[in-house]
Amino acid sequence: MPTLLIKHAQVLVTMDEQRREIADGALFVRDNLIEQVGATAELPQTADEVLDLSGHVVLPGLVNTHHHMYQSLTRVVPAAQNCELFDWLRALYLLWARLTPEMVYVSALTAMAELMLSGCTTASDHLYIFPNGCRLDDEIRAAQEIGLRFHASRGSMSLGQSKGGLPPDSVVEDEEAILRDSRRLIETYHDASRNAMLRIVVAPCSPFSVTQDLMRESAKLARSYGVRLHTHLAENLNDVAYSKAQFGLEPADYAEDAGWVGEDVWHAHCVHLSEKGIRLFARTGTGVAHCPSSNMRLASGIAPVRRMRDSGVRVGLGVDGSASNDTGHLLAEARQALLLARVQGNPGAMTAREALEIATRGGASVLGREDIGYLAPGMAADFIAIALDRLGFAGGLHDPVAALVFCAPATVDYSVINGRVVVREGQLATVELGAVLERHNKLAGQLVRGD
Repeated sequence: MPTLLIKHAQVLVTMDEQRREIADGALFVRDNLIEQVGATAELPQTADEVLDLSGHVVLPGLVNTHHHMYQSLTRVVPAAQNCELFDWLRALYLLWARLTPEMVYVSALTAMAELMLSGCTTASDHLYIFPNGCRLDDEIRAAQEIGLRFHASRGSMSLGQSKGGLPPDSVVEDEEAILRDSRRLIETYHDASRNAMLRIVVAPCSPFSVTQDLMRESAKLARSYGVRLHTHLAENLNDVAYSKAQFGLEPADYAEDAGWVGEDVWHAHCVHLSEKGIRLFARTGTGVAHCPSSNMRLASGIAPVRRMRDSGVRVGLGVDGSASNDTGHLLAEARQALLLARVQGNPGAMTAREALEIATRGGASVLGREDIGYLAPGMAADFIAIALDRLGFAGGLHDPVAALVFCAPATVDYSVINGRVVVREGQLATVELGAVLERHNKLAGQLVRGD
């Protein structure tokens, strides 16, 4: 089995139970697992490949718990630049109705590349619109090619405008077809084993785009296979008002009524989760994907992350859709989470290390992973390295770990996923990024113009 030695890291941030930060740190990897962690002098001095990371911070790979990768094709569309959530969706649904399988595949490669270069080693994506023969398989192919650890969420919309939903009827699906395809994907791709590179998630889109019946049937289906559940919840005040008007329930009560609470469930946003809802999520082990940039971009509000964490709610980080964030830089999202937590007047509402914890251990917990999120023997070999000799960190090396969050967001110099070096000296090692971007921009133009 091949071995990899990482040595002389200026700081090795383990995020283990003791939250150790090891000076002159090292990792020894055999095949796809971490075998040893410690000071360089304490570990083997040879391996099949040796990387001297003097002057770098090494930390666990970041975990992205919510995204819509296809939306990288519709960044900064003028009609949607200054909208709240519902109007933003109405402006973009008809563009997304033109998606093709190639667009889904190429946009996934682009979004995954952006995530990986910003420190992400595991990502969940929520694809919920399937026109013109598009399938979740198109994203899965991209993940397998680029080398990202991937949780592919089979989203869905079944409640069109004619039945009281938000999306146009032209972009919704038949519910039996949704459930049938979800079964196919689970049976074809889902890997429940430890260190799995690919898992499937069942993920109806939102209370305003699917029926209660589909929510309940999706929960039954997922639990019959032992896979996780994901959706949007309480994203903005209009979202909350819709739940109250249509169901007579606040969002958390709606989720509970539909069977959507528990350790196998996580909800995106939860900006307007009530105190009662926070207690419900804490009691049931329900997770939350915190997406600060998207929530700010769409003027949705500030999620009560401090209260959630203090109550015991599991919280991970998400970059959300590239058309409601307009970037997919996960380390930048950690910085945004820190700043947004403090903006209401409490400078101690989140620390730099807590932001990194949410982006690593927090995300792993939300996705139900016990094999990623921190660096220790027996864990998957997913980690990143960032050089400190760059302009953005100048004057901030008194605490290089905090500098990763407080200073200008950096891209990674090295990324290892499942024991494989996928970013080397700041460059993707698995795909030719220039060709991907050229094709992506052509497809984005065609999609928006309607060619």
